[in-house]
Amino acid sequence: MKNETIDIQGMTCAACSAAVERAVRKVPGIETANVNLTTEKLSITYDERTVSLDTIVAAVDKAGYHAILPRVEEVGDAFEEKQAHKEDQQRILLRRFVYSALLTVVLLYLSMGYMIGAPLPSIIDPMMNPMTYALVQLALTIPVMVMGRRFFIGGLKNLIRLHPNMDSLIAVGTGSAFLYGLFALFMISTGEVHFVHSLYFESAAVVLTLITLGKSLEERAKGKTSEAIKKLIELAPKQATVLRDGAEVIVDILNVRVGDTVIVKPGESFPVDGTVLMGATSVDESMITGESIPVEKQVGDEVIGASINNNGFIHFKATKVGQDTTLAQIIRLVENAQGSKAPIAKLADTISGYFVPVVMALGVLGALGWLLIGKESVEFALMIFVSVMVIACPCALGLATPTAIMVGTGKGAEYGILVKSGEALETAHKINAILLDKTGTITEGKPVVTDIIPLGSWNEHDLFQVAASAEKGSEHPLGEAIVNEGSKRGIEIVVLTDFKAIPGKGVEAVHRDKTLSIGNRKMMDESAIELREVATQVDRLANEGKTPMYVAWDAGLIGIIAVADTVKADSRDAIATLKNMGIEVAMVTGDNEQTANAIARRVGIDRVFSEVLPEQKASRVEVLKGEGKIVAMVGDGINDAPALATADVGIAIGSGTDVAIESADIVLMHSKLGDVPLAIDLSRATIRNIKQNLFWAFAYNVIGIPIAMGVLYIFGGPLLNPMIAGAAMSLSSVSVVTNALRLRRYTPKFKS
Repeated sequence: MKNETIDIQGMTCAACSAAVERAVRKVPGIETANVNLTTEKLSITYDERTVSLDTIVAAVDKAGYHAILPRVEEVGDAFEEKQAHKEDQQRILLRRFVYSALLTVVLLYLSMGYMIGAPLPSIIDPMMNPMTYALVQLALTIPVMVMGRRFFIGGLKNLIRLHPNMDSLIAVGTGSAFLYGLFALFMISTGEVHFVHSLYFESAAVVLTLITLGKSLEERAKGKTSEAIKKLIELAPKQATVLRDGAEVIVDILNVRVGDTVIVKPGESFPVDGTVLMGATSVDESMITGESIPVEKQVGDEVIGASINNNGFIHFKATKVGQDTTLAQIIRLVENAQGSKAPIAKLADTISGYFVPVVMALGVLGALGWLLIGKESVEFALMIFVSVMVIACPCALGLATPTAIMVGTGKGAEYGILVKSGEALETAHKINAILLDKTGTITEGKPVVTDIIPLGSWNEHDLFQVAASAEKGSEHPLGEAIVNEGSKRGIEIVVLTDFKAIPGKGVEAVHRDKTLSIGNRKMMDESAIELREVATQVDRLANEGKTPMYVAWDAGLIGIIAVADTVKADSRDAIATLKNMGIEVAMVTGDNEQTANAIARRVGIDRVFSEVLPEQKASRVEVLKGEGKIVAMVGDGINDAPALATADVGIAIGSGTDVAIESADIVLMHSKLGDVPLAIDLSRATIRNIKQNLFWAFAYNVIGIPIAMGVLYIFGGPLLNPMIAGAAMSLSSVSVVTNALRLRRYTPKFKS
């Protein structure tokens, strides 16, 4: 199965997106098809052996919309092109509104002014020259109808295809008012001058003008939901300085190739990802990782495209360019998440599919009911019909979820939290249990020396010197920790002979013609070295979560060096925050029970799964799920991938392996455990916003449609004017988008 995202043009409301989905899902070979109204994208999973993209495009076109096949683009090119198109559309809509408004104001003055005694020239006075009065109104209305022609073209086409949408409601409603106005004009021409009071031209013009204004405001607001991606794209420099044939050449970033030597001066941004070849500097990576502290870079270190070179003159080798850079991958993740659909949207989608036909039926029933049962006039029934048509708003339903998801995922990206899908964003707010991998998640993942305990006549310096000298040839992480500590202390390495690594036990070497052994208890037991005198100290170290390494020389124990994987600075606070949020926190590790419990006590975790083999981690996730919990797994290694995939929500630490990141639903770029509660809190804020949007979208239609049908009028209340109905419809969509934009002001309740 292959995944693809296709741009769709011509959609105006949720009924449109539902129609596209139905059309595509009917094509053989399509597994999933989801349309995001806000981003105007169709996300599909299909069997490329069964169906081609051309067939899918044909199905979309047949449904009355236009599909644009994806192209291989450089970072941000497609986005910037689409943004430019949207800005053009916004300018066109604004221009149409201004021209329509100017004509409509004059039309309103003509149609309503005389009622309040406003002066009119005698040539167009409705009492003195009714025919001229009606023709002038018609002349002012026609340009407004022409400027709003897209509502009629699209709406009537979809009505004929039996897939009516919001445009269909507008077209039928305003078209009915306009046609009745033409009928009234004809009656005036026959001498029935009282029809001068029944011209509905101004209703049609005002409704079209207000809806055009609403569309303009809606497009403007929707444009702001993409600002997170826009900010990311703006980070990438447009040019790079590369070495070609020994000379510095400034080239477009599109022309940087893998293997090129790129030069970056102080204050410049790194154009692509790479490895430092020459120089040293500190790099500001905050715009990518959110980490405010500059990162020191030397020869051999990795640099990220779009990060800023603070102070050094750097030569680096380009390793990732174009679509492969870290920045491009982040942009892709954010775009995919914004284009995805959350399960909560299914209710709105289902209702939207039936919405327009039901509204049309209610409009007809309401008009006929007042005409036949209520014995009201044709003009009264027409007002009811037009009001129902224009007040109903499937658009608000369609925008309720995707706009909030766009803003929420974009806000997450600003904090270094990359959410891969709307489904993950929604599920995250339900999490009530989290399983944390220990190494690299709770702890730094890099063992360090914590205790040096010399015995007998040995002092700390001499003990550590022989230990570091012996471990110099070792590749074991614990041995590497001793060597690194020796380097920090400036300890001189002495030459040992006959080095031998013993897998699972330790190392041996010869020092002053006598055997030097460094290793675990098993190694000491096999060498018959007595450990009873240090039992108390060893128990203390184990209870503190430290691993003791015994040092023996000449068949006698000369000291202990303890090594531990240190706890991250924010782990305890992050775990406390999660518990305060009502979430159960558990830890999984391959460490023995004593060491695992020591780490758990230090960070405040009560439930521990210890001595778990890598392939068994997923089963511990199943244990928690079996208890009825919604489980998140947080990890960073290859061995965490199955557990990340098994969990309801997999959360990967950004510094982890590619396999872990690929298996996760959420990626924490900062590599901080403190971002886990932040991600969950952001999910809760987003879902809360979506529920508010859906509530008001439903409430608006549930309340507005009966009012338009004349329910209040039955009890002596006012009758809803179609012009007010049109304004209300436009504002409903704008209010939903505006509420979603409030998420842009989201700030964490706690520090990550």
